[in-house]
Amino acid sequence: MSCLIRRLFFLSFLIVYTTASAQQQKIITGSVSLKQDKGKPEKAEGATVAAPGTEFGIQTDFEGKFTLTIPDSTKIIVASYVGFASDTIRLKPGINEYKIELISAHALKEIIIREKLKATEISLMDPMKIEKIGGAELLKAACCNLSESFETTPSVDVAFTDAVTGYKQVRMLGLAGPYTLITRENIPDVRGLAAITGLTYTPGTWIEGMQLSKGTGSVVNGYESVAGQINVELRKPFTGEKMLFNLYQSSQGRSEANANYRHQFGKKLGTNLLVHANSLWLKSDQNSDHFTDQPLGNQFNILNRWIYNDPKGWMFQAGVKFLYAQGLGGEWNYKEGDPQVTGNPWGYHFKTTRFEDWIKLARVFSSRPATSLGLQLSNINHYQDAFYGPREYSGIQNSIYANLIFQTYIGNTNHVIKAGISGLIDIYNEQFAQITYTRNEQVPGVFGEYAYSFSDKFNIIAGLRGDYDNLYGAFATPRLHMRFAPFKRTTIRGSIGRAQRTANIFAENAGFMASSRQFNIINPVSGKAYGLDPEVAWNAGVNLTHKFKIGLREAVFGVDYYYTWFENQVVVDLNTLGFLSFYNLSGRSFAHSFSTQFDYELLHNLNIRLAYRYYFVMTTYRGDLEQKPLVPAHRAFANVDYATRNKWKFDYTIQWISTQRTPGVTHEHSGITSGGVNESPSFLQMNVQVSKAFTDVFEVYMGGENLTNYMQHDAILGASDPFGPKFDASLIWGPMMGRNIYAGMRFKIK
Repeated sequence: MSCLIRRLFFLSFLIVYTTASAQQQKIITGSVSLKQDKGKPEKAEGATVAAPGTEFGIQTDFEGKFTLTIPDSTKIIVASYVGFASDTIRLKPGINEYKIELISAHALKEIIIREKLKATEISLMDPMKIEKIGGAELLKAACCNLSESFETTPSVDVAFTDAVTGYKQVRMLGLAGPYTLITRENIPDVRGLAAITGLTYTPGTWIEGMQLSKGTGSVVNGYESVAGQINVELRKPFTGEKMLFNLYQSSQGRSEANANYRHQFGKKLGTNLLVHANSLWLKSDQNSDHFTDQPLGNQFNILNRWIYNDPKGWMFQAGVKFLYAQGLGGEWNYKEGDPQVTGNPWGYHFKTTRFEDWIKLARVFSSRPATSLGLQLSNINHYQDAFYGPREYSGIQNSIYANLIFQTYIGNTNHVIKAGISGLIDIYNEQFAQITYTRNEQVPGVFGEYAYSFSDKFNIIAGLRGDYDNLYGAFATPRLHMRFAPFKRTTIRGSIGRAQRTANIFAENAGFMASSRQFNIINPVSGKAYGLDPEVAWNAGVNLTHKFKIGLREAVFGVDYYYTWFENQVVVDLNTLGFLSFYNLSGRSFAHSFSTQFDYELLHNLNIRLAYRYYFVMTTYRGDLEQKPLVPAHRAFANVDYATRNKWKFDYTIQWISTQRTPGVTHEHSGITSGGVNESPSFLQMNVQVSKAFTDVFEVYMGGENLTNYMQHDAILGASDPFGPKFDASLIWGPMMGRNIYAGMRFKIK
């Protein structure tokens, strides 16, 4: 394998050097100002300067300045700004700086220009395939928190972790949630003790958009991403409505209230305050197993951040976030404080407190294009306490993260380099089954990344980072991304890279605590996290994106294939009844992922999205290579959305999920399991939402989830004897709750 990687890197750099003398690009700088009928021209912040017929374009900064990289063959550029007449500038040889003045168009005959922004966009120019999910996509569903933000995004699968806690986890490329790096504006966020529960800590109304990429990402963002990265962008102090209020109520007893506020102190300084509160107050037992379908409880979140942008190139950001959550679940008759002994109702209780703060400092050097220096700092203090019947689990996590990034170019902006240093400190103190597990993991590292662009046809990003883990020693993380555009509207991308992570076996598998399974760590070694080796994986992938027109409307077709293989994996083995075993991989473990997607505006404002995914995931369990349980091999997806001129919006989603391997045979309604291999049935799920904007400031919405009312019956094995040896609420392959009807309203002040 190492020989193959060396050959790939050699081939990539050979391509770079043999094409370096080919067509180059040039840099155009300048400024844009706005001229009204009377008065002096004003600086045009946010004006667009682009090369027509290409995808090269940029927006001006706070002073109306721009730096645009374009092909040498470009003869003209166009500057535009809403409400002003566009201007076409013919480029002159030897002149690389232009001052552009746009004239107000209000005296002209009325011209209405409409630009329809896509809810999800995939650029043909980026070396990495990144799905940019905008706010319009998030509004297609209730989107109460991050774990529920992917109902209309087929690249991400969402599944319940167990039948007691109500938590969901995301999956990419057929791999469990912790293999996906989830960041908040490129700072690690959902990880460690919050690897599963942390998806509920970011309310949907806080999210401005997301960027989703499959496979290993940039080395700048660390070494942990195996299956992909989801980067969450929060609402900014300088854009959007001044205030937003959102209320939500579901038929399953979930009430939410959200308030967003932003304020600007001039053009340089801004702040926003984001507040969220929810309550689960209605007891329900829709599958009649005498366990509540979801825990009752409350959650409160608040976030405040400040951003300062100096026109001279300085940017500073500081923020704080606080969360408190608590809940109570289990058997229907359980009451807080009931002793967890045989004969009493089985109970589940949790309490979490989390505090985060971060700082970002950046300097953009306007005298040298594509040159900047940035520093990211963050701190997390996480406290949690829970019990699952007689089993107690508590933990404390303190994490510090630092990342210093320098970017510049060599010769011209066809050759961009990034380099920096990073540091990560994780301090854990966990108690499980009356045993204490402590860990102080320190990982300093250095990284470098080289990006080469040849015209608009070819791009390559080659990155390498070296890190030293005080528990596991030094390791290297190479990654390579390539893009080739054989035709103007077609892009082919390929990637390969290594990833390494330390598994937090209890937090990432907390759903199995809702069972009588005994947790066993096989052959632990002193000095390592839980006595186990780190997980090391390679991921290679190729994808194609093609944009074309059917009639007058644009369509997008994409297909991708990714292969992930593990050098070492912490195997989570639940094949033996009554036991959950953790051990280092001895043999093969891999995942094949194939997916295809088609987006098209069938009629005006009527959009369709069709997708299909196939997963083949295998792991070696005690010497036998077997299909990974609870992972469906096939998924089919369809989404239709329609908007009318009088501001009605309709959204409909249907998913088909194929059979899944389940460890053990379930005898319906008996609560008894026996050994062997079984398959769950396939099933359909449907969601719908209707919204109506009465004015620009007031909107109401109503929808339904799981309209087929399909549920996994007998989800809790041995429910009649929860303190007995056959109790298991962790073998989940389908929905835990039936049909859910919800309604809400949004009120905006602009």
